[in-house]
Amino acid sequence: MKERNKHIVRIVGVNFCRFLLAAVFTFSGFVKVIDPLGFQYKIEEYLTAFGMASWIPSFFPLWIGIALSVLELSTGLLLFLGIRRIISSTLALLIMLFMTPLSLYLLIFNPVTDCGCFGDAWVLTHGETFVKNLILLAATLPVFRWRKDIIRFLTPGTEWLVSMYILIFGVSLSVYCLNHLPVLDFRPYSIGQNIPEGMTIPEGAHPNVYETVFILEKDGKRQEFSLDNYPDSTWTFIDSRTTLKVKGYEPPIHDFALIEATTGEDITEEILTDNGYTFLLIVHRTEQADDSNIDLINEIYDYSVEHKYAFYCLTASSEEEIALWRDRTGAEYPFCRADGTTLKTIIRSNPGLLLLKNGTILNKWSDEDLPDEYVLSAPLEDLPIGRPKAVDESRIIGNVCLWFFLPLCLVLLLDLLIVRRREWRIPPKSEAGKYDKNE
Repeated sequence: MKERNKHIVRIVGVNFCRFLLAAVFTFSGFVKVIDPLGFQYKIEEYLTAFGMASWIPSFFPLWIGIALSVLELSTGLLLFLGIRRIISSTLALLIMLFMTPLSLYLLIFNPVTDCGCFGDAWVLTHGETFVKNLILLAATLPVFRWRKDIIRFLTPGTEWLVSMYILIFGVSLSVYCLNHLPVLDFRPYSIGQNIPEGMTIPEGAHPNVYETVFILEKDGKRQEFSLDNYPDSTWTFIDSRTTLKVKGYEPPIHDFALIEATTGEDITEEILTDNGYTFLLIVHRTEQADDSNIDLINEIYDYSVEHKYAFYCLTASSEEEIALWRDRTGAEYPFCRADGTTLKTIIRSNPGLLLLKNGTILNKWSDEDLPDEYVLSAPLEDLPIGRPKAVDESRIIGNVCLWFFLPLCLVLLLDLLIVRRREWRIPPKSEAGKYDKNE
């Protein structure tokens, strides 16, 4: 009886740890799968911090990011379903054996702003990340040691099919969000957000103090300037950087500043307080941007001119790169300079398009989903896209779950009606060692 009670306690404990790991890995993998570019930027931040950025091909961070996020999501789902128990428990242990020392290093040396383990959905401090990883590492040990006590929800006969489906689903969802935009936007520039409100600091709170430095060149001499002493247009813009000088309360939006490229004038307030419509074309770096839909972008600019809507292109590129972009694309719209990290945060597309009115983001489009002449068939006041786009996050999550679980339920039905029915007809002894090698 005593041994039986120990066995029951062990099964309960192992499966509790298994579900804890499944929940964390699934959530962490999902928020990175739907934001592949965000995970790419975080990997690039790590590589830069460790001095490895110059060693790695430019395509590597994106594709390794997709692979790692799909692997993490798959590990969580496999643990939840209780299938591929050797593979899933081993992967969970290896991931935590790598992440726990890394989080300790981040806690001590602080080379990056945050670990990025939950993307933008839930930002943890380095201390919180380390404690979280210690708990998860402790949970992986009994799961790995007594993996045969994990209760499975599928028979071994169909687990290979479900495993392949999970991988295909994860890759497909990530590629879809890469070509369009993340299905869920956890950033402060999501549709419906008012940028001035996101920049507001509560009464009595002390704000962060930032310093934006502009690097410009004239007559072969480079010099750094601030917003207070920004020079005339005879200087050539090279780069900019924003650094934190004094830590204080940090509003969700703290680095949104737009500098008119030709005059050097700060037009941030002018754009954010405009009661009319404003199109913002976001081109992080013109030298890296996709120009396959540039004719459509130029048509949108012509539409804005016709209806007297403001249109600006925001970029972190130099004057030379902007000039090359103009020559290559025939762009006639005005340019503004902004911080490159801010532009990547605003929209996960290069280029991408925003529609603002009185500082509120009404809509966002990736390069693949830009509105065409059939959508822009009248003034914005008379069109659905001229009104705030309704974003129902619960419905989006429901749709993603439906796309995942509906085919999975068909597999489970197949498992119930065919595989299990066949196993019931076979004496248990004959099946005794059939799947042991897969465990």
